[in-house]
Amino acid sequence: MNKTMMNLINLSLLKLPTPINISYWWNFGSIIGMFLTMQILSGLFISMHYTPHINYAFSSLIHIIQNVKFGWMMHNIHINGASMFFLSLYIHIGRNLYYNSYKIFNTWMIGTSIYIISMATAFLGYVLPWGQMSFWGATVITNLITTIPYLGNLIIQWIWGGFSINNATLNRFYTLHFILPFIILLMVMLHLFFLHTNGSSNPLGTKSDLFKISFHSYFTIKDMLTFTLFLMIISLINLLHPYMLSDPDNFTLSNPLVTPIHIQPEWYFLFAYAILRSIPNKLGGVIALLSSILILYTLPMINIKINSLTFYPINQFMYWMFINTFLLLTWSGSQMIETPFMNISQILSMIYFLYFMFFIIIKNLSENMFFK
Repeated sequence: MNKTMMNLINLSLLKLPTPINISYWWNFGSIIGMFLTMQILSGLFISMHYTPHINYAFSSLIHIIQNVKFGWMMHNIHINGASMFFLSLYIHIGRNLYYNSYKIFNTWMIGTSIYIISMATAFLGYVLPWGQMSFWGATVITNLITTIPYLGNLIIQWIWGGFSINNATLNRFYTLHFILPFIILLMVMLHLFFLHTNGSSNPLGTKSDLFKISFHSYFTIKDMLTFTLFLMIISLINLLHPYMLSDPDNFTLSNPLVTPIHIQPEWYFLFAYAILRSIPNKLGGVIALLSSILILYTLPMINIKINSLTFYPINQFMYWMFINTFLLLTWSGSQMIETPFMNISQILSMIYFLYFMFFIIIKNLSENMFFK
């Protein structure tokens, strides 16, 4: 049995037929796996000393940083590892959009689900320090559930375990934050299974099996290079500027009686937050927020001939417009809720959705123009 398993692993991982021309943009899938492993291990060590109680959560985190041996390192790895995880994830999704890898249906659908569950996990983890931004961020986001007609208030009280965010809420969030990474890990295995079943895409978009080589050792060495680079980056952040990506308000114990001047989530949620608040209507904002993420599920429905946008100048222009829109939405989400930032967010939100709406039309036009 063990010999059979080893043969399967050897065949599926080490001797996986891989396109010879894939670039370094294909390395980000492996980098995401590396950061996911780091998050699970560092979170496991932190959980050994963390106390999920509203009276002790904040002080237990200080205890971990100041008193537990290498606790500061585990804490820094965990908070900055989340940012690096999402940075790698966004680059991975961006590469898939550019090279139209969403044609691989099962792999894309599971990958999008991993992204959504990762967002939920990160949100739950952001609440656990029980600082000012943790408390008020949780209050604002969970209150969005009240937009559900008839059942909204009942559902939110069930989630909170009371009439406001309290100790039961923190306990539930901690439990879910601990369990969800293992669900992500399971889904990553499914993601890899379907990827290995269908094979990786490549920059040219060709389907031929003639120009493929074994994954090991060519691409394992290539992965080691990017692993080393990203480990150096996160090490520099952890050792020199560990809190550069953290919100200063979260270094203050939560106070339900004092609302922060500017409530905002972590940087990797800012694009969705900008879309949410760009619509004056609360229900409309929630629908737009969900649509901005769930719209990724619709991409495999597009019927295209060639994988890469390199062959479609019009689509390439639209793609880079979309990337700039995403970056500007992230910036506008960090600004105050006032003129002109609200107007900018509304314009950018329209461009964000228009990209997906015109995606099929422009792609078909460019195909007819260049590949009749």
